[in-house]
Parts: sequence; C-alpha cells; structure tokens
Amino acid sequence: MKLIQKGKTKDVYYLENGNLLLKFKDDATGTDGVFDPGANTVGLSIEGMGRGNLLLSEYFFKKINQAGILTHFISADIEKAEMTVRKAETLGQGLEAICRYRAVGSFLRRYGMYAAEGQRLNAFVEVTLKDDERGDPPISCDALEMLGIMSGSEFDTLVKMTREISGMIKAELEKMGMELYDIKLEFGRLEGDLILIDEISGGNMRVYKDGNPIGPLELVRLVFN
Repeated sequence: MKLIQKGKTKDVYYLENGNLLLKFKDDATGTDGVFDPGANTVGLSIEGMGRGNLLLSEYFFKKINQAGILTHFISADIEKAEMTVRKAETLGQGLEAICRYRAVGSFLRRYGMYAAEGQRLNAFVEVTLKDDERGDPPISCDALEMLGIMSGSEFDTLVKMTREISGMIKAELEKMGMELYDIKLEFGRLEGDLILIDEISGGNMRVYKDGNPIGPLELVRLVFN
C-alpha cells in the first residue's frame, strides 16, 4: 500500500491492483469540540467513529449498488475500519452535492433573511467545490461548464443522482423513525460515467428524531439495533 492522501476523517492508500483503500479515523468535523458535518476542520475525536461511519457506509453503498446506481464501493473490513473502492477521477479538485430537506446549517446562515430554521425544502440540491480555504463555495452549472469541471448534461445527471440517492437514504431512515434534514454526497468520474464516491455516514448528514439532532454514533446504534 502507498499512502496518497491524508484526509480529515480518513486516509487514502493506493493498492497494487489499482484500487484504493480508505482507512477511516475516529476524527470528526466540527468547531470547538462540537460536531458539525458541514465544517471544514477537524473539531473532535469520537472513539468508534471510524468503524461506525464505515458500518453505515457499507450498509448504504450496498443498497445503492443493488438499485443499479454506480458507486466506487467494493468491500469493507469493519474491524480494521477499511473500505476498498474503485479509483475514480475527481471532478476538478473535488465536487460535492448537498441535498437539503430542511433549512439548517450553511443554508440557514446564508439565507436566514428569507428562511426559517427547520423550514421544509423540496430536495434542494446545492453543488459546492471542495476548497477548505474558501469555505467550500457553492457553484452553478454555468460556472462549472465555463471552468471546464463538468458539462451541463453531467450537471443534470449529478442533480438527478443526488436526489435519487438521498431519497433512498431518507426513506430508509424514515422506516426507523428518523428524519434526514440534509446529506452531503461526493461524486467522481469512472470510464466516462459519474459515480458516487467517498462515504455515506453520520459524518456527512444531519438526522433528527422527534425534533432532536442525532449524533453520528447514535445514528449507527439506531440503524443497527
């Protein structure tokens, strides 16, 4: 294995067979010790976070693969907190899509003049650049095309995939009495197709139960118990 990237919540290794291995950490994004899936910095370490995030990722990736949606997921080793994935081309330096069902987080900070906290949103998809220095700025379809990051037709596909994947996850959580407020997904390109990459865990979504936020490890417990 060759280390190719040290990330905030996981490290990436290149395998001899051309695949990648993601090593999940117990670090979580946040500020001043408070967990925040939308933060750009590591704010705290939670024991068991890495395995918990991997457990949820494996659970959701398998369901998404079964639905015929393309992802990079191959397999997971929960005890080692490792996930083996196909190597995908990044979109620019990294592109994320946030599907929002409620007005919280950065959406509320930006649009609080018009939106009330917790206001229902109709699966609003917001695309952002992965750029910690500039606070992961939102970007439009036209700008993505002008900057050579992706075409307009690819953007339409990304939005459609984001809503489809997020809807599946939202429906799964609703079966367990929980509500998905928003979720951040990352996409790449493999053999010309857009595919879902990264992870699908409590570390990149906001989930509520009975009007109260659920922490990432509590989410794991509620899903698997």
